[in-house]
Amino acid sequence: MNIIPHMIKRYEFGQPVVDTGAVVMDVAPSIGEMPFGVVESRSPLKFKCGLSRGEMVFGLGENVRGINKRGFRYVSWCSDHACAGENDSSLYGAHNFLIISGSARTVGLFFDTPSRVEFDVGWTRGDELVVSCDEDGIDVYVITSEEKRKECALKDIVRQFRRMVGRSYIPPLWAFGFQQSRWGYKTEADVRAVVENYRSRSLPLDSVCLDIDYMEGFRDFTVSKERFPEFAALNKSLAEEGIHLVPIIDAGVKAEDGFGIYDEGRAGGFFCTTPGGDVFKAGVWPGLSAFTDFMREDARAWFGSKYKALVDCGVEGFWNDMNEPSLFYTDDGLKAAFRKIDDFRGRELDIDSFFDFTSVGGSMSCRLEDYRNMIHEVVGPDGSKKSVPHARIHNIYGAMMTRASGEGLSAILPGKRTLLYSRSSCIGAHRYGGIWMGDNCSKWGDIELEMRMLPSLNMCGFMYTGADIGGFGDSSSRDLVLRWLALGVFVPLMRNHSAWNTRMQECYAFDGGTEDFRSVLSLRYALIPYIYSEFVKACDSGDMMFRPLCFDYPEDEIARSIEDELIVGNEVLIAPVCRQNAGGRLVYLPEDMTQVVWKDCRASESHVGKGVHYIDVPEDTVVFFIKRGKSVPICGTIAQSTDKIDYGSLVRLGDDVPYSLYRDDGFTTDIDVAANTVELWA
Repeated sequence: MNIIPHMIKRYEFGQPVVDTGAVVMDVAPSIGEMPFGVVESRSPLKFKCGLSRGEMVFGLGENVRGINKRGFRYVSWCSDHACAGENDSSLYGAHNFLIISGSARTVGLFFDTPSRVEFDVGWTRGDELVVSCDEDGIDVYVITSEEKRKECALKDIVRQFRRMVGRSYIPPLWAFGFQQSRWGYKTEADVRAVVENYRSRSLPLDSVCLDIDYMEGFRDFTVSKERFPEFAALNKSLAEEGIHLVPIIDAGVKAEDGFGIYDEGRAGGFFCTTPGGDVFKAGVWPGLSAFTDFMREDARAWFGSKYKALVDCGVEGFWNDMNEPSLFYTDDGLKAAFRKIDDFRGRELDIDSFFDFTSVGGSMSCRLEDYRNMIHEVVGPDGSKKSVPHARIHNIYGAMMTRASGEGLSAILPGKRTLLYSRSSCIGAHRYGGIWMGDNCSKWGDIELEMRMLPSLNMCGFMYTGADIGGFGDSSSRDLVLRWLALGVFVPLMRNHSAWNTRMQECYAFDGGTEDFRSVLSLRYALIPYIYSEFVKACDSGDMMFRPLCFDYPEDEIARSIEDELIVGNEVLIAPVCRQNAGGRLVYLPEDMTQVVWKDCRASESHVGKGVHYIDVPEDTVVFFIKRGKSVPICGTIAQSTDKIDYGSLVRLGDDVPYSLYRDDGFTTDIDVAANTVELWA
């Protein structure tokens, strides 16, 4: 990937409180004013630029609304925000990269700061982008392209940005298998029952994720001896069946004298403090907890080393949670809430006071006052150490936890890729792990929301990602899980996950049998060689694996308006069904393509011309399309886990042209795309 230095310019606005770690390329600061827009305020930065009629705005990673972000206000402030709706301005990530694209210009903007940023993208004024920062010290990167065609300019700017922030995390091959998760698998017997139910029905499966139930009192890096008495033996037994256990790790460490992790962290000074120098504590799952100061290199190394206790039991994958960080309460917050409740005692509540009263409980969580009282030790750009309130660097906390975990696992298992994904993130975390899209809900609209996030996250470097299939925070229906699986077939992180108080939604949990679930899951395993190949190649080149149609067909006015279809890799177009009781859907094809219908674990092909078509898609069927002049490899025999995939059974769908297949041992950290790519003619 060739980068032309003068196509990336960096503009400094004050001294950053800390290096976010997002940018790995050395870009010298530019002298003079930014090439477009108006800097209304330098400290803190407020930037404005006009938006012409028809210009589209892409990016901002994990966020609500459409792929085109025009018409709303987005706030980069990592938030524990379950079951978000389209009017929620903050989710779990802070991804401050966007591209403005129209007939007169295509330009990328990256706002590198650990602090809160607001993006008013044509919300207050329809013809204006306004970016407002809360804190001093931000670097703004402006990325342009010498490519003349809009398609090439969009992709070129993404590649330049991705090169600037470093190569994306690549998990092991087994991480592309299907994962079954639930907050509520409480015992070894529960886990074995899940595996038995999948295996006995020939439903492919590679992983079972463990939520907080496996721990001893919700304490990090512990395993309940009562519920999982032989944890290492369980891992070994499941590995023989091609199954990996993937336990959760939370950001908060139980603040309990005698708990070894807490005692060690306190003695080493590895936790965030109060302004007075005591260990900062807040309530989460185990009660009052301490929070590692991930801004410090020594604290990151200490926390990362603790994964060894579980790795020694045979674990090779983890998911990090609650790392915004989410705070249920602090002692100060509780006292303030009780004082407020006392103010209402004995009063007759009118409409205003009643709503004030009902909001008291929620007012304790993730308070800005508590973030201001949570103190980090940071090293400034000049090498000096200083104390900084968490509120000023909030958005990089989860990313630094991911970095600690990723670096720790690399040290524990050198030369071997491990699975790691996280809930909270900012740009920079993409080099150390993936993310799942947070605590979504069992809503049909959340399928479309995942589709809209995929290209936006890919732009920002997050390639290993996906939403909880079926939805986490509500009870799902059989058809919703099936339709969501049909999208998940193409998504790198394919996980079914739900909360303890919802309906069971495993692929065997519904009436009506499992033949349709088996067929959909079988397509995933037939496509894993292709998905893995496209994923690794995209990480290596800085390309997006998921793109809106307008990135490949920018002059096609119909394609520019479509957000419920995506290009996957270099060959495939997908158009999932996202409506309940729909037996099919309208699909727009920007060119002639091969239609593939997957049903009963078999593929059939037909030619379909450019234009709008109504496509029948029964619930037991997945339909996708292959571009003209392209082919896609699929396995002729279906494995039950990734370690059983038969590359010798690969056949090609689509046109009679070769496919460039990347393949490695599934674990190596020495990724060499050129040396491990072959032309597949089978």
